[in-house]
Amino acid sequence: MEKNRNYLVAIVLSVIIVLAWQFLYMGPRLERRQAQEAERAAQTQTQPQTAQPGGAGSATGGAGVPSATTAAQPLSRDEALARSARVEIDTPSISGTLNLTGARLDDIHLKEYRETVEQTSPIITLFSPSDAPNSYFAELGFVRSETSGTVPGPATVWEVAEGSRLTDTTPVTLRFVNEKGVTFTRRIEVDEHYLFTVTDRIENAGSEPVTLASYGRITRANKPTTPSIYVLHEGFLGVIGRDGSFIEEHYDSVDEKPIENAKATGGWIGITDKYWAAALVPPQDAVFDSRFAHFKDGQPRYQADYRNEDFSVAPGQPVELQTRVFAGAKEVPIVDAYEEQYAIPRFDLMIDWGWFYFITKPMFKLMDYFYRYIGNFGVAILLTTVVVKLIFFPLANKQYASMANMKRVQPKLEELKAKFGDDRMGLQQAMMELYKTEKINPLAGCWPLLLQIPVFFALYKVIYVTIEMRHAPFFGWIQDLSAPDPTTLFNLFGLLPYDVPAFLHLGIWPIIMGITMFVQMRMNPTPPDPTQAMIFNWMPLVFTFMLASFPAGLVIYWAWNNTLSVAQQALIMKKHGAKIELFDNLKGLFRRKGSAPTEK
Repeated sequence: MEKNRNYLVAIVLSVIIVLAWQFLYMGPRLERRQAQEAERAAQTQTQPQTAQPGGAGSATGGAGVPSATTAAQPLSRDEALARSARVEIDTPSISGTLNLTGARLDDIHLKEYRETVEQTSPIITLFSPSDAPNSYFAELGFVRSETSGTVPGPATVWEVAEGSRLTDTTPVTLRFVNEKGVTFTRRIEVDEHYLFTVTDRIENAGSEPVTLASYGRITRANKPTTPSIYVLHEGFLGVIGRDGSFIEEHYDSVDEKPIENAKATGGWIGITDKYWAAALVPPQDAVFDSRFAHFKDGQPRYQADYRNEDFSVAPGQPVELQTRVFAGAKEVPIVDAYEEQYAIPRFDLMIDWGWFYFITKPMFKLMDYFYRYIGNFGVAILLTTVVVKLIFFPLANKQYASMANMKRVQPKLEELKAKFGDDRMGLQQAMMELYKTEKINPLAGCWPLLLQIPVFFALYKVIYVTIEMRHAPFFGWIQDLSAPDPTTLFNLFGLLPYDVPAFLHLGIWPIIMGITMFVQMRMNPTPPDPTQAMIFNWMPLVFTFMLASFPAGLVIYWAWNNTLSVAQQALIMKKHGAKIELFDNLKGLFRRKGSAPTEK
């Protein structure tokens, strides 16, 4: 029994240390870093920029892929949009415009998502022009050679050949003809969600073959504004090759030197935020080089790009290339459907499922299944918790049965301690013999706890990273399950007319969770060791404050899980004839220090 308690205390202390590290060290560090980033961004917007060699947008990076954005003083977003001719984009999920200069996707809004839970708040803006302060765009083009003549690039003004409005039912066709008679025709389609399909057709009307290569890039000037956290990746990502490994790189990784990825056939690259992403899917039968980079000339910017190997276009023999661009919200069913429909390798990993992928994703699928029937993700969390409890029911039975049996033989253990005194070796042998006689495994109570830890972290990932949880309401004051409980005890849950500092936010659900945790722990005997007893007493309070900053959905799960565990433990211990310690422990908590329980 002592070993079990020591083991559990070690786990609890480890969790407390990790949470304290996050709360006391990482939190202030992230705040300082965000302040530095904001100051740097403000300086970037107020300082004049120098022109790039070769004109705006013409500077190139490795392998001839353009790297520069417009280098002049950043304009307002509206001014930047007005500088070039555009084609309207309008689908059920997105709105915006296509920039005819460079045939660039640089004006994308996500219709179904708003910046806050308020229905009057602005819709999410994903892409912005290169001249705007927070530029973010996707661009496809070509790299010229000695034989190709001028090829479409960042500064090319395309002609609209067909279509005046890009929708999910009406594509747009663009055309550019160079001085050597090479015609570039680009057909752009978009589905009802977030995927653009770009088909380039190159026709050579000359008398000699021409050689060229295609490229794609996603360029952004700003980093995400959400606080960085170790369970979430934001930055570069992709799969290099049809059977290649999944790669993730943080922004800091490329600050000093670009990361050159291996040459591959098939795969994809992109840049991801917590809920949104932009990705390029090159022609899957072409060999390409790819790179993640940070450019500091002019307006600082991050870029994920690729360049296909050179190919030849013979006279009278057109060549077609098909590239896909994802720009939108990382909705699980949609991302999964793209992976299956277009055979994009491991595209579902755009969503950060974490190390416990094999648990996290099925858990989301189960939760989403309940949601589609009930229409409330909070209730779906409660039902998912019940399913998880049912799956672990046999293990929990063993855990609580072991605890009940240990309580049953406690008097015999006390007799052995009195009998052997300081003879620890003899005591251990006698205890093992007693366990063997009574058919008790003293370690049986630990395994269920250890096995449920990955489940807890998997659920945390689901609630924290999936966009389906963003702004998903529960009941009452919980209007966003992915955000902390907005109420706080320190202004009487909104009754007093003043705001409370963030570190003092202690909402109703964290308090409910703390109470259920306290009750669950009081179901077991108080440890005889004073240090363990102190931890036993204070742990619910510590966890209450720690979890106050966690997503409300996770806190609701924990509170509900504790409640189910209390009921389950009470039934099992009663079945095994073990005394439930809850009421005696509660009485003992309020008994005056030094007084002994009344003998009966």
